[in-house]
Amino acid sequence: MNIMDFNVKKLAADAGTFLSRAVQFTEEKLGQAEKTELDAHLENLLSKAECTKLWTEKIMKQTEVLLQPNPNARIEEFVYEKLDRKAPSRMNNPELLGQYMIDAGNEFGPGTAYGNALIKCGETQKRIGAADRELIQTSAINFLTPLRNFIEGDYKTITKERKLLQNKRLDLDAAKTRLKKAKVAEARAASEQEVRITQSEFDRQAEITRLLLEGISSTHAHHLRCLNDFVEAQMTYYAQCYQYMLDLQKQLGSFPSTFLSNNNQSSTTPVQSVSSPSVLASTSASLPSLPSVSNSMVTSGLSELKSSSGSRKARVLYDYDAANSSELSLLADEVITVYSIPGMDSDWLMGERGNQQGKVPITYLELLN
Repeated sequence: MNIMDFNVKKLAADAGTFLSRAVQFTEEKLGQAEKTELDAHLENLLSKAECTKLWTEKIMKQTEVLLQPNPNARIEEFVYEKLDRKAPSRMNNPELLGQYMIDAGNEFGPGTAYGNALIKCGETQKRIGAADRELIQTSAINFLTPLRNFIEGDYKTITKERKLLQNKRLDLDAAKTRLKKAKVAEARAASEQEVRITQSEFDRQAEITRLLLEGISSTHAHHLRCLNDFVEAQMTYYAQCYQYMLDLQKQLGSFPSTFLSNNNQSSTTPVQSVSSPSVLASTSASLPSLPSVSNSMVTSGLSELKSSSGSRKARVLYDYDAANSSELSLLADEVITVYSIPGMDSDWLMGERGNQQGKVPITYLELLN
Protein backbone atom coordinates (compact mmCIF):
# COMPACT_ATOMS: atom_id res chain seq x y z
CA MET A 1 0.00 0.00 0.00
CA ASN A 2 1.50 3.34 -1.04
CA ILE A 3 1.14 6.52 0.93
CA MET A 4 -1.55 7.86 -1.40
CA ASP A 5 -3.76 4.84 -0.82
CA PHE A 6 -3.23 5.18 2.93
CA ASN A 7 -4.23 8.82 2.89
CA VAL A 8 -7.35 8.06 0.84
CA LYS A 9 -8.43 5.36 3.29
CA LYS A 10 -7.76 7.62 6.25
CA LEU A 11 -9.81 10.42 4.73
CA ALA A 12 -12.62 7.97 4.05
CA ALA A 13 -12.52 6.71 7.65
CA ASP A 14 -12.51 10.25 9.01
CA ALA A 15 -15.43 11.16 6.79
CA GLY A 16 -17.32 8.10 7.96
CA THR A 17 -16.66 8.99 11.61
CA PHE A 18 -17.78 12.59 11.05
CA LEU A 19 -20.95 11.46 9.29
CA SER A 20 -21.73 8.99 12.07
CA ARG A 21 -21.34 11.71 14.70
CA ALA A 22 -23.45 14.15 12.69
CA VAL A 23 -26.27 11.61 12.33
CA GLN A 24 -26.13 10.74 16.03
CA PHE A 25 -26.15 14.43 17.06
CA THR A 26 -29.11 15.20 14.74
CA GLU A 27 -31.15 12.26 15.96
CA GLU A 28 -30.50 13.27 19.57
CA LYS A 29 -31.79 16.77 18.84
CA LEU A 30 -34.88 15.30 17.20
CA GLY A 31 -35.45 12.92 20.11
CA GLN A 32 -34.91 9.87 17.93
CA ALA A 33 -31.77 8.59 19.66
CA GLU A 34 -30.67 8.12 23.26
CA LYS A 35 -27.86 10.20 24.73
CA THR A 36 -25.31 9.15 27.32
CA GLU A 37 -25.49 11.70 30.12
CA LEU A 38 -22.40 12.86 31.96
CA ASP A 39 -22.31 12.22 35.71
CA ALA A 40 -23.50 15.06 37.96
CA HIS A 41 -20.02 15.79 39.33
CA LEU A 42 -18.57 16.28 35.85
CA GLU A 43 -21.52 18.47 34.82
CA ASN A 44 -20.98 20.67 37.89
CA LEU A 45 -17.27 21.00 37.06
CA LEU A 46 -18.09 22.00 33.48
CA SER A 47 -20.57 24.61 34.71
CA LYS A 48 -18.01 26.00 37.16
CA ALA A 49 -15.38 26.25 34.42
CA GLU A 50 -17.75 28.12 32.08
CA CYS A 51 -18.74 30.52 34.86
CA THR A 52 -15.09 31.14 35.75
CA LYS A 53 -14.21 31.85 32.13
CA LEU A 54 -17.15 34.24 31.65
CA TRP A 55 -16.47 36.37 34.75
CA THR A 56 -12.70 36.29 34.34
CA GLU A 57 -13.08 37.83 30.87
CA LYS A 58 -15.44 40.53 32.15
CA ILE A 59 -13.22 41.42 35.13
CA MET A 60 -10.11 41.45 32.96
CA LYS A 61 -11.63 43.72 30.28
CA GLN A 62 -13.10 46.16 32.81
CA THR A 63 -9.81 46.32 34.72
CA GLU A 64 -8.10 47.26 31.46
CA VAL A 65 -10.67 50.04 30.97
CA LEU A 66 -10.11 51.24 34.54
CA LEU A 67 -6.34 51.37 34.18
CA GLN A 68 -6.37 52.81 30.65
CA PRO A 69 -9.65 54.65 29.89
CA ASN A 70 -8.46 55.68 26.40
CA PRO A 71 -9.67 52.97 23.94
CA ASN A 72 -7.20 54.08 21.25
CA ALA A 73 -4.30 53.67 23.67
CA ARG A 74 -5.56 50.18 24.60
CA ILE A 75 -5.74 49.18 20.93
CA GLU A 76 -2.24 50.52 20.32
CA GLU A 77 -0.86 48.58 23.29
CA PHE A 78 -2.65 45.42 22.06
CA VAL A 79 -1.14 45.76 18.57
CA TYR A 80 2.37 46.29 19.94
CA GLU A 81 1.90 43.29 22.24
CA LYS A 82 0.86 41.06 19.33
CA LEU A 83 3.85 42.30 17.32
CA ASP A 84 6.05 41.52 20.33
CA ARG A 85 7.30 45.09 20.36
CA LYS A 86 7.45 47.65 23.14
CA ALA A 87 4.94 50.48 22.87
CA PRO A 88 6.52 53.97 22.67
CA SER A 89 6.67 55.76 26.01
CA ARG A 90 4.33 58.73 26.23
CA MET A 91 3.26 61.10 28.99
CA ASN A 92 0.00 60.10 30.64
CA ASN A 93 -2.72 62.68 31.33
CA PRO A 94 -1.54 63.78 34.82
CA GLU A 95 2.05 64.09 33.60
CA LEU A 96 0.98 66.13 30.57
CA LEU A 97 -1.16 68.44 32.72
CA GLY A 98 1.73 68.82 35.17
CA GLN A 99 4.15 69.79 32.39
CA TYR A 100 1.71 72.39 31.06
CA MET A 101 1.34 73.87 34.56
CA ILE A 102 5.09 74.02 35.09
CA ASP A 103 5.68 75.65 31.69
CA ALA A 104 2.91 78.19 32.37
CA GLY A 105 4.28 78.94 35.84
CA ASN A 106 7.74 79.60 34.47
CA GLU A 107 6.24 81.82 31.76
CA PHE A 108 4.21 83.87 34.26
CA GLY A 109 7.20 84.07 36.62
CA PRO A 110 8.12 81.77 39.51
CA GLY A 111 8.29 84.83 41.75
CA THR A 112 4.59 85.59 41.31
CA ALA A 113 1.98 83.94 43.51
CA TYR A 114 0.13 82.38 40.55
CA GLY A 115 3.27 81.27 38.76
CA ASN A 116 4.68 79.69 41.91
CA ALA A 117 1.36 77.91 42.60
CA LEU A 118 1.22 76.55 39.04
CA ILE A 119 4.72 75.14 39.32
CA LYS A 120 3.97 73.43 42.62
CA CYS A 121 0.68 72.02 41.24
CA GLY A 122 2.48 70.83 38.12
CA GLU A 123 5.15 69.03 40.10
CA THR A 124 2.44 67.28 42.13
CA GLN A 125 0.53 66.28 38.99
CA LYS A 126 3.70 64.74 37.56
CA ARG A 127 4.21 62.76 40.77
CA ILE A 128 0.62 61.50 40.49
CA GLY A 129 1.29 60.58 36.86
CA ALA A 130 4.34 58.56 37.88
CA ALA A 131 2.28 56.79 40.56
CA ASP A 132 -0.42 56.07 37.98
CA ARG A 133 2.17 54.57 35.63
CA GLU A 134 3.47 52.36 38.45
CA LEU A 135 -0.08 51.19 39.26
CA ILE A 136 -0.70 50.20 35.63
CA GLN A 137 2.59 48.32 35.36
CA THR A 138 2.18 46.49 38.66
CA SER A 139 -1.45 45.57 37.99
CA ALA A 140 -0.64 44.32 34.49
CA ILE A 141 2.04 41.98 35.80
CA ASN A 142 0.41 40.77 39.02
CA PHE A 143 -3.28 40.77 38.08
CA LEU A 144 -4.11 41.04 34.38
CA THR A 145 -1.44 38.64 33.11
CA PRO A 146 -2.55 35.68 35.29
CA LEU A 147 -6.19 36.22 34.24
CA ARG A 148 -5.19 36.38 30.58
CA ASN A 149 -3.03 33.27 30.93
CA PHE A 150 -6.05 31.35 32.22
CA ILE A 151 -8.29 32.47 29.33
CA GLU A 152 -5.68 31.91 26.63
CA GLY A 153 -4.03 28.84 28.17
CA ASP A 154 -5.79 26.67 30.72
CA TYR A 155 -9.31 27.28 29.47
CA LYS A 156 -8.34 26.62 25.84
CA THR A 157 -6.95 23.25 26.93
CA ILE A 158 -10.18 22.52 28.83
CA THR A 159 -12.22 23.46 25.76
CA LYS A 160 -10.14 21.17 23.54
CA GLU A 161 -10.50 18.20 25.90
CA ARG A 162 -14.20 18.89 26.36
CA LYS A 163 -14.69 18.80 22.60
CA LEU A 164 -12.85 15.47 22.47
CA LEU A 165 -15.15 14.17 25.23
CA GLN A 166 -18.19 15.24 23.21
CA ASN A 167 -16.88 13.37 20.15
CA LYS A 168 -16.15 10.24 22.20
CA ARG A 169 -19.68 10.35 23.61
CA LEU A 170 -21.16 10.64 20.12
CA ASP A 171 -19.01 7.71 18.99
CA LEU A 172 -20.23 5.66 21.97
CA ASP A 173 -23.89 6.46 21.41
CA ALA A 174 -23.62 5.83 17.67
CA ALA A 175 -22.11 2.39 18.44
CA LYS A 176 -24.95 1.68 20.88
CA THR A 177 -27.49 2.64 18.20
CA ARG A 178 -25.86 0.29 15.69
CA LEU A 179 -25.90 -2.51 18.28
CA LYS A 180 -29.63 -2.05 18.77
CA LYS A 181 -30.21 -2.21 15.02
CA ALA A 182 -27.97 -5.28 14.47
CA LYS A 183 -30.01 -8.39 13.56
CA VAL A 184 -27.38 -10.86 12.45
CA ALA A 185 -25.31 -12.52 15.18
CA GLU A 186 -22.06 -11.65 13.46
CA ALA A 187 -23.07 -8.01 13.18
CA ARG A 188 -24.13 -7.95 16.85
CA ALA A 189 -20.77 -9.37 17.92
CA ALA A 190 -18.93 -6.69 15.95
CA SER A 191 -21.22 -3.97 17.38
CA GLU A 192 -20.68 -5.20 20.94
CA GLN A 193 -16.92 -5.07 20.42
CA GLU A 194 -17.26 -1.52 19.05
CA VAL A 195 -19.34 -0.47 22.08
CA ARG A 196 -16.70 -1.82 24.48
CA ILE A 197 -13.94 0.07 22.68
CA THR A 198 -15.86 3.35 22.44
CA GLN A 199 -16.98 3.03 26.08
CA SER A 200 -13.35 2.63 27.18
CA GLU A 201 -12.26 5.64 25.12
CA PHE A 202 -15.15 7.71 26.47
CA ASP A 203 -14.34 6.78 30.10
CA ARG A 204 -10.66 7.62 29.61
CA GLN A 205 -11.47 10.98 28.04
CA ALA A 206 -14.01 11.75 30.80
CA GLU A 207 -11.30 11.14 33.41
CA ILE A 208 -8.84 13.43 31.60
CA THR A 209 -11.46 16.16 31.36
CA ARG A 210 -12.45 15.73 35.01
CA LEU A 211 -8.85 16.13 36.20
CA LEU A 212 -8.46 19.34 34.19
CA LEU A 213 -11.75 20.75 35.47
CA GLU A 214 -10.88 20.02 39.09
CA GLY A 215 -7.90 22.34 38.61
CA ILE A 216 -10.37 25.28 38.48
CA SER A 217 -10.32 25.35 42.29
CA SER A 218 -6.56 25.90 42.18
CA THR A 219 -7.13 28.62 39.58
CA HIS A 220 -9.53 30.40 41.95
CA ALA A 221 -6.94 30.23 44.74
CA HIS A 222 -4.28 31.68 42.43
CA HIS A 223 -6.57 34.45 41.22
CA LEU A 224 -7.39 35.30 44.83
CA ARG A 225 -3.71 35.94 45.51
CA CYS A 226 -3.54 38.06 42.34
CA LEU A 227 -6.60 40.02 43.49
CA ASN A 228 -4.89 40.77 46.81
CA ASP A 229 -1.87 42.05 44.88
CA PHE A 230 -4.15 44.30 42.80
CA VAL A 231 -5.85 45.73 45.89
CA GLU A 232 -2.46 46.39 47.49
CA ALA A 233 -1.28 48.20 44.35
CA GLN A 234 -4.40 50.36 44.38
CA MET A 235 -4.00 51.08 48.08
CA THR A 236 -0.40 52.21 47.52
CA TYR A 237 -1.46 54.39 44.59
CA TYR A 238 -4.32 56.15 46.39
CA ALA A 239 -2.21 56.62 49.53
CA GLN A 240 0.52 58.25 47.43
CA CYS A 241 -1.99 60.52 45.68
CA TYR A 242 -3.53 61.54 48.99
CA GLN A 243 -0.15 62.36 50.49
CA TYR A 244 0.91 64.32 47.39
CA MET A 245 -2.28 66.40 47.45
CA LEU A 246 -2.08 66.92 51.20
CA ASP A 247 1.46 68.24 50.86
CA LEU A 248 0.37 70.49 47.97
CA GLN A 249 -2.59 71.78 49.97
CA LYS A 250 -0.30 72.75 52.83
CA GLN A 251 2.05 74.55 50.45
CA LEU A 252 -0.65 76.46 48.62
CA GLY A 253 -3.04 77.43 51.40
CA SER A 254 -5.73 79.59 49.83
CA PHE A 255 -3.46 81.99 47.88
CA PRO A 256 -5.66 85.11 48.26
CA SER A 257 -4.62 88.38 46.64
CA THR A 258 -4.51 90.15 50.03
CA PHE A 259 -2.76 89.00 53.17
CA LEU A 260 -5.46 86.72 54.62
CA SER A 261 -5.18 83.60 56.69
CA ASN A 262 -7.01 80.52 55.41
CA ASN A 263 -10.07 80.76 57.66
CA ASN A 264 -12.75 81.12 54.91
CA GLN A 265 -14.40 84.13 56.58
CA SER A 266 -16.21 86.75 54.54
CA SER A 267 -14.54 90.07 53.74
CA THR A 268 -15.81 93.41 52.48
CA THR A 269 -13.03 93.33 49.83
CA PRO A 270 -13.47 90.73 47.07
CA VAL A 271 -10.80 88.06 47.28
CA GLN A 272 -9.50 86.17 44.24
CA SER A 273 -8.50 82.64 45.25
CA VAL A 274 -7.06 79.61 43.50
CA SER A 275 -9.45 77.38 45.46
CA SER A 276 -13.24 77.49 45.40
CA PRO A 277 -15.14 78.29 48.63
CA SER A 278 -15.99 74.62 49.17
CA VAL A 279 -12.36 73.61 48.81
CA LEU A 280 -11.29 76.41 51.16
CA ALA A 281 -13.76 75.17 53.74
CA SER A 282 -12.42 71.63 53.59
CA THR A 283 -8.85 72.92 53.62
CA SER A 284 -9.60 75.00 56.69
CA ALA A 285 -10.91 71.94 58.51
CA SER A 286 -8.01 69.67 57.58
CA LEU A 287 -4.94 71.89 57.98
CA PRO A 288 -3.48 71.98 61.50
CA SER A 289 -2.74 75.08 63.52
CA LEU A 290 -4.05 77.67 61.07
CA PRO A 291 -4.31 81.19 62.51
CA SER A 292 -7.72 82.38 63.62
CA VAL A 293 -7.49 86.08 62.83
CA SER A 294 -10.31 88.19 61.42
CA ASN A 295 -9.88 89.52 57.89
CA SER A 296 -10.32 93.14 58.98
CA MET A 297 -7.58 92.83 61.60
CA VAL A 298 -5.13 91.26 59.19
CA THR A 299 -5.95 93.71 56.39
CA SER A 300 -5.55 96.70 58.69
CA GLY A 301 -2.24 95.29 59.96
CA LEU A 302 -1.01 94.84 56.41
CA SER A 303 -2.13 98.35 55.38
CA GLU A 304 -0.34 99.82 58.39
CA LEU A 305 2.82 97.89 57.56
CA LYS A 306 2.69 98.90 53.88
CA SER A 307 2.18 102.59 54.66
CA SER A 308 4.92 102.81 57.28
CA SER A 309 8.63 102.28 57.15
CA GLY A 310 8.56 100.10 60.23
CA SER A 311 8.82 96.32 60.59
CA ARG A 312 6.74 93.60 62.26
CA LYS A 313 7.27 90.09 63.46
CA ALA A 314 5.46 87.35 61.51
CA ARG A 315 5.04 83.63 61.98
CA VAL A 316 5.60 81.38 58.97
CA LEU A 317 2.54 79.21 58.19
CA TYR A 318 4.06 76.77 55.65
CA ASP A 319 7.45 75.76 54.32
CA TYR A 320 8.54 77.78 51.28
CA ASP A 321 11.44 77.10 48.91
CA ALA A 322 12.95 80.23 47.37
CA ALA A 323 12.59 80.27 43.57
CA ASN A 324 15.67 82.49 43.10
CA SER A 325 18.35 84.41 45.00
CA SER A 326 16.07 87.41 45.59
CA GLU A 327 13.71 85.31 47.76
CA LEU A 328 14.07 83.92 51.25
CA SER A 329 13.32 80.27 52.01
CA LEU A 330 10.96 79.71 54.95
CA LEU A 331 10.29 76.99 57.51
CA ALA A 332 6.86 76.48 59.04
CA ASP A 333 6.38 77.98 62.55
CA GLU A 334 9.57 80.06 62.52
CA VAL A 335 9.29 83.79 63.36
CA ILE A 336 10.90 86.33 61.05
CA THR A 337 10.95 90.12 60.69
CA VAL A 338 9.00 91.54 57.76
CA TYR A 339 8.70 95.03 56.25
CA SER A 340 7.64 96.66 53.02
CA ILE A 341 9.61 98.77 50.57
CA PRO A 342 8.19 101.32 48.08
CA GLY A 343 7.06 99.90 44.73
CA MET A 344 7.01 96.30 45.99
CA ASP A 345 4.44 93.85 44.64
CA SER A 346 1.37 93.70 46.89
CA ASP A 347 1.72 89.92 47.26
CA TRP A 348 5.22 90.13 48.74
CA LEU A 349 7.10 91.54 51.73
CA MET A 350 10.77 91.70 52.57
CA GLY A 351 11.76 89.19 55.22
CA GLU A 352 14.78 89.01 57.52
CA ARG A 353 16.21 86.12 59.52
CA GLY A 354 19.46 87.04 61.21
CA ASN A 355 21.74 88.30 58.46
CA GLN A 356 19.62 86.68 55.72
CA GLN A 357 16.99 88.64 53.84
CA GLY A 358 14.84 88.32 50.76
CA LYS A 359 11.32 88.53 49.38
CA VAL A 360 8.67 86.34 51.01
CA PRO A 361 5.04 85.68 49.90
CA ILE A 362 2.54 87.23 52.29
CA THR A 363 0.20 84.24 52.03
CA TYR A 364 2.76 82.18 53.94
CA LEU A 365 2.80 84.59 56.91
CA GLU A 366 0.77 85.50 59.96
CA LEU A 367 1.46 88.94 61.41
CA LEU A 368 2.07 88.90 65.15
CA ASN A 369 0.96 91.62 67.57
